[in-house]
This record gives sequence, structure tokens and C-alpha cells, in this order.
Amino acid sequence: MRRLLVIPALLGLGACAVGGGGGPGDAPFARHLDRELAAIAGDPAHPLASLSVLAVREGEVVYERQFGHRFIDAADPSRSKPADAKTLYRIASISKLVTTLGVMRLVEEGQLALDRDVGEYLGYALRNPHFPEAPVTLRMLLSHTSSLRDDAGYFWPAGTEIRDVLLPGGKLHGNGALWSPKAKPGAYFQYANLPWGVVGTIMEKATGERFDRLMQRLVLDPLRLQGGFNPAAFSPERLDNLATLYRKRPPIDDAPWNLAGPWIAQVDDYSKAPPVDRALPGYAIGSNGTLYGPQGNLRASAADLGRILRMLANRGEIDGRRFLKSASVDAMLARQWTHDGRGDNGNHDYGGKRVFNAWGLGNQHFTDVSDGPAGDRLVEGGGFTGLGHTGNAWGLTSALVFDPQTRNGMVFLHSGPGFDPDTYPGKYSAHARHEELILSALQRRAILR
Repeated sequence: MRRLLVIPALLGLGACAVGGGGGPGDAPFARHLDRELAAIAGDPAHPLASLSVLAVREGEVVYERQFGHRFIDAADPSRSKPADAKTLYRIASISKLVTTLGVMRLVEEGQLALDRDVGEYLGYALRNPHFPEAPVTLRMLLSHTSSLRDDAGYFWPAGTEIRDVLLPGGKLHGNGALWSPKAKPGAYFQYANLPWGVVGTIMEKATGERFDRLMQRLVLDPLRLQGGFNPAAFSPERLDNLATLYRKRPPIDDAPWNLAGPWIAQVDDYSKAPPVDRALPGYAIGSNGTLYGPQGNLRASAADLGRILRMLANRGEIDGRRFLKSASVDAMLARQWTHDGRGDNGNHDYGGKRVFNAWGLGNQHFTDVSDGPAGDRLVEGGGFTGLGHTGNAWGLTSALVFDPQTRNGMVFLHSGPGFDPDTYPGKYSAHARHEELILSALQRRAILR
């Protein structure tokens, strides 16, 4: 039986720590980890607005903790609100992994097939005009090998028909920059967001349900998650516990950073006005799957991601209830692409750094490669190979990673840096240094203790 450890608040920050096994030896490990993470989040030269973390050992949560504030009022600090265990974050690209769970549920139900031409769902042929004979499949979309890329964008507002973007001759197709001329679908890896908008469109077409509501029915409710893809549908209590994302710079491209300045809201600041639903009345389901952001728009807590991690680590089961068949989890996590070492079969760079070496369906395979400030190594000294996803948007960075063999894993979400992350690069990976420190502390103190 697990017992809750009541840990005194550190640095004036809210606390929640869970210890495994119920023994007295758990409290010292948690207190040491509390101090280490508080120092990372509160580093004066590299501050984080808030930080929420969770560690899983052998399939069970052994540590959970929050630091900092989900809402910051610079004019009246007494109105600032601390992050807690229920605080939701816009988790960025980890949303892709969660969307894939919805796809796999529909595959199990027979409404989708991974290797069928997706034009059969869309109602029109989806073809790269450079390779018109090659069909595009869900497997390709979910493994970033579809030959779609982000050069022409990946989100369009209500009233847009995504087919006008995808098809030559469409009024938003332009010069066709969304299609790669490099290699036919299925032959080349290029990380991109646009494929997930296409996936969302396919899901809507197959079910007749709007993406945000479909994901609530397929994934969020069955897994008992608290978040969602549509903040406009949140209860007042849930909306109040949504973390605003911050940086110490204005929310515009190339704006200057000011470490000595105030935290500036980037997204999800609803202190003055509530969120507005993205869909207009009369939205045509299946017309624009980018609307609710399958690639990055999910709001979730570290506890929510911990439940997803535990379900995958337990091959589809959580709390004695089956969410996916074991075969479906195996298919989702199976490797679909591995970098060939030359770059002939894919681009492993992102943000100017080498980071991708292998991929499954909606999940990255972390192969423990390190080359100075590049590579996919997760922890100092190496030794943790696993699966999962990271996220980076509007200041937030996030990670959900686990080892299917040991069923150990880690989650972190932070709501934005007060410094330019490019000035604090990793020592052994493409991750920023504060991300390396967070993951290494969780592994060393909570998992390897």
C-alpha cells in the first residue's frame, strides 16, 4: 500500500510527494529530491515559472511534486496561485502521443486501419504531387514518414477546409510547400505537426464526432484524465487550475529576453476573459482537423500523463481495467523508423540540433545517443533507453518517457523559463540544461534509490 508523505513546503511553494513502499526510508529520498528540484526551478539565473514532476518505479507512482505558480500577478503577488497536483498545462507535442491512443482505439473498433489509403476516409485522394502514385496511410502520418511538412503551416481557423490546403488547385495550397519533393511517402522521416491535423480530420470523418469531444470519449474519460483539448469546455474550477504559460519576453518572434523583468503571459491567461471555443456554429465535422490541435493543444496534468505512462508500461491496463489490447500497445510502440546514420532515410535534426534517432507510432524512441549538446540521451551518464515524447511551445517544455522493460518512467511539465533556453544548452543532449537536470534528478533520487 502506498502512503502520502506530508512534506513541508519549500521556498514558499506548494508540495505533493508520494513515497513507495510506506517505509521510513522513503521520506529522506523525497526530501532530498524536493530540495534538488526546488533549486533547479528557483535558480536565480535560470528560473522556471512553475514545475510539475512525477516519477514511476516498476509501474507505480513513487514521487509527485509541484513548484512555483500556475498564475503570476506581478502587480499583486498575493493574488498569484501556486501549482498543485491538479494543475493542467498545455503539454505541447506530447499531445501527439495522446492522439495516437485515440487512433488505436478506433483501429481496435474497426473504424480505422493503419495501412489503408487515408483517401478512403477523407473522401478525396491524398497524394504528394511529386509522387502521385504513392498512397498515404495512417502509419505514415503517425510515424512522420508521410512526406507532409510544416513549411506552409499546420493550423487553420474555423471556416477553413483542410482539403483546400492539401490538394493542388485548392485556394490555400499555394506553391505546394507542405509536400516534400525529397522522397515518396513512407520512405523518409521528417518531424512535422501538419500530419496530426490530417489525422484529426480522418478521425472526425470516420466517427462523425468533433475531435475534442471524440478524444474525451475515446481517451480522456476512460483513462480518468482531468484535462482536454478545449479549455472553453472546462468547468470554472478546472479552468482556474490551468497554468498560464510564461516567459520573460513578449509573446512575439525574436522578442528580447529580460531576466530582471516580469513574467509575461504567452498563452492560457484567462484572468480577464474566458476562453472562446474554436469551432463556429455549424462547424462541418471532418472539414478541418487542425482546429483543436491534435499535435499540441491538449491540457493535462503531470498526474494525467502519469496515468498514460502507467497504462502503456502495463501494456494497455491500468487500475485493473483494460484500455487497449496488449497487441495494440505493442503495435503503437513498435519501431517504425531508425536513422540510417547517413540521412538518406530521414532528417534527425530539430531546432538545429540532432535529436531524433528512432520513432514508433506517435512516440519517440530514445536510444541514449550523446554528442555534446546533441543527441537523445535522457539522463546524466546514460543508461536510460525508453519511449515517449517531449514537448516545446510558448515557453513550456515537457517530457513523458518510460522504459517498457523495467516499467520505470518520468514526467515533467514546466510553464516557462525566465531566460533564453538557447543560452543554457545541454551538456550531453539536445535538451536544455535544466531539462537534463530535472530528468537526471528524478532518475537518480526516485527510480534508482
